[in-house]
Amino acid sequence: MAAAPSKLYTAIGLKLISALLFATMWALVRRLSDTTPVGEIVFFRSACAIPPVLLIYALRGELMQALRTSRPLGHAGRGVLAILGMFTNFAALGRLALADVTAITFASPLITVALAAFVLKERVRLFRWSAVVVGFVGVIVMLIPNMNVEHYSAAGIAGVAAAGSILALISAVCSAGTVIQTRRLTQSETTSSIVFYFSLITTIGGAVTLPFAWHTPNSIELLMLVSTGVLGGLGHILLTESYRHAPASVIAPFDYTAMLWALLLGYWVFGELPSTLVYVGAAIVAAAGLAVLFRERWLGLRRAPEGEGTRTPEI
Repeated sequence: MAAAPSKLYTAIGLKLISALLFATMWALVRRLSDTTPVGEIVFFRSACAIPPVLLIYALRGELMQALRTSRPLGHAGRGVLAILGMFTNFAALGRLALADVTAITFASPLITVALAAFVLKERVRLFRWSAVVVGFVGVIVMLIPNMNVEHYSAAGIAGVAAAGSILALISAVCSAGTVIQTRRLTQSETTSSIVFYFSLITTIGGAVTLPFAWHTPNSIELLMLVSTGVLGGLGHILLTESYRHAPASVIAPFDYTAMLWALLLGYWVFGELPSTLVYVGAAIVAAAGLAVLFRERWLGLRRAPEGEGTRTPEI
C-alpha cells in the first residue's frame, strides 16, 4: 500500500535535510583524510554522535526507549554493514573528489529499490522501476570521466582512483543493505534505539583501530572531528524517521539531491569542478527522483475524492 500523501511529504522532507547534513559531514571527512586515519575518523564520527542523540531523546522523553531493544541481533547485523560501509566510504573520500564519490554511491538507492522489492516484498511497479533505470543511466554518465584511464595514468594516480572507485561501490552496496535493515527494524524498534545502537556499534568498530593508527588532532581538526559526529547523528535521526513514514523504494531516489550539495561543497571547499558529464548525469538522476514525487502526488490527488475503501492501481 502506498504511503498517505502527508506522510510521503514528511518522509521526503526528512530525507532531503538528512542528505544536506551528510554531504556536509562528507566534506569534513574529505578535509580530514589528508592527515587523520580512517579508523580515527570513524570513531569520532560515531562517538560524538551519541551525546546529541541521547540529549535529543532525553528532551523528548524517549531515553529509555533508546536503550531498550528486543532485536539485538538485528542491530548487530545492521551495525556490521554500517561499519564496513563507513570505512569504505571514508576511505574513498580520501582518494577521489567529493562529487565523484557521491556520484558512485548513487548506485545505493538503485540497489535499495531492488532489495525493497525482493527482501521487504514492497510493491514496486513499472513507474518506479522506470525511474530507477533512468537514474542508473545518469549514474553511468557521471562515472564516464572517472573511466578516463589515460587521464589518471598521466597524473600517476591510476591505482588511487581505481581503489577509490571500488571502495565507493562497496560502500554503496553496504548502504543499501543498511537501509533495508533499517526498514525491517522500524517494524518493531523505535527510531531512538536504531540510531543509538548504530552509533554505539560503529564507535566500537572505530575504537578497535585506534591502537594501530592514531593522529593527535590540533584544535581545528578536533572541532571538525566532533562536527562529523554531530552532523552524522542528526542526519541519522532524520534518515531513520523518513523510512518510518514511507516505503524505502519511494524515498530512496531522493538520495540524489546529495549530488547538488556535493557539487557546491566540492567547489567552495576544495576548488573541485566536475566535468560537464557530471552535471548532465546529476540532472538525469534528479529528474528521476522528482518524477517519483510528482507521480505519488498525482496518485494521492486521485485517491482523495474517491474516499476510503477505493484504491487507485499503481503503475
